[in-house]
Amino acid sequence: MRTEKDRLGEISLEDDILYGLQSARAKENFSLRYKKTNLQLIYSIVKIKKAAALTYTKLGIKQEKFDAITDACDTILSGKADEAFIVDALQGGAGTSTNMNVNEVIANLALKKLGKRSGEYDIVHPLDDVNRGQSTNDVYPTALRIAAIELLRSLSEGCAKLQQSLQIKENEFDDIKKLGRTELMDAVPITLGSEFGSFAQAIARDRWRLYKVEERLRQVNIGGTAVGLANNAERKYRFEVIEQLRRITSIGLAVAEYPMDITQNNDVFVEVSGLLKALAVNLMKIANDLRLMNSGPHGGLAEIKLAPMQIGSTIMPGKVNPVIPEMVVQVALKVMANDSAITMAASNGEFELNAFLPLIADSLLESLSLLDKTVEIFRIKCVDLIEANEERCRQLLDESYAFATAYTVDLGYDKVCDIIEENSGNAEKIKEALKNYIQDKES
Repeated sequence: MRTEKDRLGEISLEDDILYGLQSARAKENFSLRYKKTNLQLIYSIVKIKKAAALTYTKLGIKQEKFDAITDACDTILSGKADEAFIVDALQGGAGTSTNMNVNEVIANLALKKLGKRSGEYDIVHPLDDVNRGQSTNDVYPTALRIAAIELLRSLSEGCAKLQQSLQIKENEFDDIKKLGRTELMDAVPITLGSEFGSFAQAIARDRWRLYKVEERLRQVNIGGTAVGLANNAERKYRFEVIEQLRRITSIGLAVAEYPMDITQNNDVFVEVSGLLKALAVNLMKIANDLRLMNSGPHGGLAEIKLAPMQIGSTIMPGKVNPVIPEMVVQVALKVMANDSAITMAASNGEFELNAFLPLIADSLLESLSLLDKTVEIFRIKCVDLIEANEERCRQLLDESYAFATAYTVDLGYDKVCDIIEENSGNAEKIKEALKNYIQDKES
């Protein structure tokens, strides 16, 4: 056992535990048993710590120590220390506990690499060394931007693939005529392909919006430390750390012209979340349309056939439900709820910092991760496998009087309405009556 202490007291820890006193205290204080801090965010923080260590090595400061810190960061990024990150995602302190958790794990891994025991912080200190020239207030927002960009790129690519799949269905179903509907009522004839083409256009807009918003996320406040004024950060460090971070992340990051703005304000995350909500809206609309078109097989529309994924009922034999679109709808609702949380959290910041950034981070990264997986599953297990029921499409179209709209130019709206009413909505009788009126008018 080892004992760590600070001005608030001391705590005993197992010798092989990589986290330290601050992490253990945070684990106890925020024991919500909700979920741990997002690993994507943890890894992004570690990349910042690695960039800082490489910077100090390049500047010739305590090279052996910072080499060990760099090696420790690589160990974490390889996924070999995931269990050491123990702090709940929702925490007080604007993310300080998560930053401290990372600092302590890196320090203790570095100590092991130097042949020392965990907790010998006089050799490698979590704050004086791992956190040197940094503050949670510049590390955490920068890390969140990096994590968001990495997930956005994957999601944008996923949207591109979904758009392509929808366009393939557009071409495949281009010749299948069907009944259009407005307000769930019979409208004018369309093609099944045109519906899928409209879906593709909506996803194309989402793809473009997500691609463009990365530009604003690239503006970071690293080097600004506590309030954006670079307190306790050396000038050479500030210029070099961003270069190292660009190289590590392969992202064109840039130090914000006004770092205090980035430290104070979280409107960029609100913007990103809003675009994710827009994607969720489109996905939900498409999923619900597919559910309706698939409804039946005998008591509904049955215009398309979704691939059967699993048994749909524990009591009704043969029943198969549209489970993939149903999953998509639930994810969309979750993303919309997360957007509300992000909006409220971002608006509750005060002066030079927002204490509720952990909620913003957790909600945003959850939405990004959920949508990334959802778009892929939706494409592979639903859209790509859709089959058209051409016979049913034709039947519903033939049984409607949607064709009557075409006669309003010659006969007038009111006259066509009268003919529909006189024939009790019977499609065949209406069609015959309209043709007779046209012939009489021409003669």
